[in-house]
Amino acid sequence: MSSSAVAPAVHSLWTAAAGPIDKIPAPHIEYTQLSPVLIVVGAAVLSVLVEAFVPRRGRHGTQVFLSVLALAAAFAAVVGLAAGGYGSTKAHIAAMGAIAVDGPALFLQGTILLAAILAVLTFAERRLDPADHGHKVDSFAAEAAAVPGSEQEKAAVKAGFTTTEVFPLALFAVTGMLVFPAANDLLTLFIALEVFSLPLYLLCALARRKRLISQEAAVKYFLLGAFSSAFLLFGTALLYGYAGSVTYATIADVVSGAVTSADPALAGTMGNDVLLLIGFALVVMGLLFKVGAVPFHMWTPDVYQGAPTPVTGFMAAATKVAAFGALLRLLYVVLPGLTWDWRPVMWGVAIVTMLGGAIVAITQTDMKRLLAYSSIAHAGFILAGVIAATPSGVSSVLFYLAAYSFVTIGAFAVVTLVRDAGGEATHLSKWAGLGRRSPLVAAVFAVFLLAFAGIPLTSGFAGKFAVFKAAAEGGAGGLVVVGVISSAVAAFFYIRVIVLMFFSEPKPDGPTVAVPSGFTSFAITAGVVVTLALGFAPQYFLDLASQAGVFVR
Repeated sequence: MSSSAVAPAVHSLWTAAAGPIDKIPAPHIEYTQLSPVLIVVGAAVLSVLVEAFVPRRGRHGTQVFLSVLALAAAFAAVVGLAAGGYGSTKAHIAAMGAIAVDGPALFLQGTILLAAILAVLTFAERRLDPADHGHKVDSFAAEAAAVPGSEQEKAAVKAGFTTTEVFPLALFAVTGMLVFPAANDLLTLFIALEVFSLPLYLLCALARRKRLISQEAAVKYFLLGAFSSAFLLFGTALLYGYAGSVTYATIADVVSGAVTSADPALAGTMGNDVLLLIGFALVVMGLLFKVGAVPFHMWTPDVYQGAPTPVTGFMAAATKVAAFGALLRLLYVVLPGLTWDWRPVMWGVAIVTMLGGAIVAITQTDMKRLLAYSSIAHAGFILAGVIAATPSGVSSVLFYLAAYSFVTIGAFAVVTLVRDAGGEATHLSKWAGLGRRSPLVAAVFAVFLLAFAGIPLTSGFAGKFAVFKAAAEGGAGGLVVVGVISSAVAAFFYIRVIVLMFFSEPKPDGPTVAVPSGFTSFAITAGVVVTLALGFAPQYFLDLASQAGVFVR
């Protein structure tokens, strides 16, 4: 047969096998329901363009205005969605199954956005340090790429450069944090984790003073964060092998036995409990790293101490809210059928976290490290509410996270005010007699410390009472006993700082309290007002958290 005779036959076989080409379906995206995330990510992209095109002199003011405006607009969008019933009757899965729009997601997104607004205001502070070569300076390095102590860095300081890139980085971090507690499949969860983690690694390295410690903190955070991301991704792969899907609802159905049919390629592994338990453990390990629970807390004290203090406050508040939101959704939506498996493990984690954070904090001599171990202990208290595995457990955790975020940002904002010739005076001995030198600042810090300790008439008491009550009702009475003992231990070192400030003689060469601009003053005032409001009249906010405590599947 000639080659010319073969060619048409082959061609006809090829066209017949291909068949008619189906149209690729267009994705269906509910842009209105995703508007809080879209507003923030749009502003982040816009603020990158500001860095490229706005003259250096005008960048700081432009970035502060754009960031606060975007975060406020996103918060308004969250309130609008909640008012429109998307937190209750209209709760549903959006973005083709990737994002949940429900009560917990909207409540946590609103909390993250409010915390981010206060954090961005502390980022913008430029009155605490004396002017350098006639230029106002903030907490961030003059030129991030310059080697610490080099001629390049000195030239950047002399020229009055400022790292205004911190604002787009913060907005990108907030974008990831907004998606993280609302993610409805494991791949979206992982992508959100990376979107908010990578900017935080950079932000930790940008301190103006003590740059080497700051860069060391960033490297530690990056390396340990990479481990946690790897655990989460490997766990995702194993859960996909178990369920044949990364979607929360499908995994939950396979766990409960409601779904048995599988892709032939996965038929051999689907329903294999070993994959489920190991995969679940790895994913939860990745999330416990982000909340700073023992034994995944190793990064917390070093990173909190080394990072610029405004970044520490932002990280301590917003990251915890996002990570606990994701953990709640995973345990309550994906694994309600495994409650008897995960509760004993979480009991152990909560106990060592509460006791470990409280006991080790007693030995600390640096204010930022003390607050870091305090945050570890608080992660344990919040886990008590998670373990309750009841609707009241969810609502108590939501309330605690909202209360804790305002106290934390306010406390770290106060830490930025106490300064000596080397910058922030974070050693505890430097705070002796602060109440006599600056009674107002010491009194405000005392309010935050009392809230951390859980003293009545502060938001900390209302939050602890709510999570312990939910834990007791959920059958975790022993955990409540450990929590109360841990709170008593923690109260010792909080009150020790208060005694140091008000009942010690101030040193002649002690630090001074810098007078902040309106930015930091507003952040601290908002923290005090919310702390006292949630302490004196918590019922409205507890009801709000209770209404927002139902997950959609």
